Amino acid sequence: MTSFLHTESKEVVLRFSPAQQRYNRRVLILAVVYAALLFPTVFLLSRHLVTGPTAIALGVLPALPVVGFFVAAGTYLVDEHDEYLRMLFTRQSLIATGIAMTAATIWGFLEGFDLAPHAAGYAWPCVWFAGLGAGRCINRMAERGAA
Repeated sequence: MTSFLHTESKEVVLRFSPAQQRYNRRVLILAVVYAALLFPTVFLLSRHLVTGPTAIALGVLPALPVVGFFVAAGTYLVDEHDEYLRMLFTRQSLIATGIAMTAATIWGFLEGFDLAPHAAGYAWPCVWFAGLGAGRCINRMAERGAA
């Protein structure tokens, strides 16, 4: 998701577009909020220190920054004015989605046939985030192959 400028000395200089800078800032803030919400939530709920509607509300809290990651990705695509960078992130996201949906489908069938243990629903966004990394690698290979 970075743009690469090649100088005459074949040196690669990393530059982030303004939209990428905003995206990175949003994701960093959301990651801090996620950690800040997750640890106390796990502590309180795993020890059954809260119950009822309060426990449900507390259980939802760590999911909100994860939803924010998806909103940040969509916002980035809207904000990015460079068509090439937008295409790279779109391809990266499609690869991530393909990986996550394929894994969820296969696991779901295996689980349905009692051939795999239950996977918590929050596992699939984690697979999607890992898929973003795979998409990034594929983008890099495609960029190097085009050069």
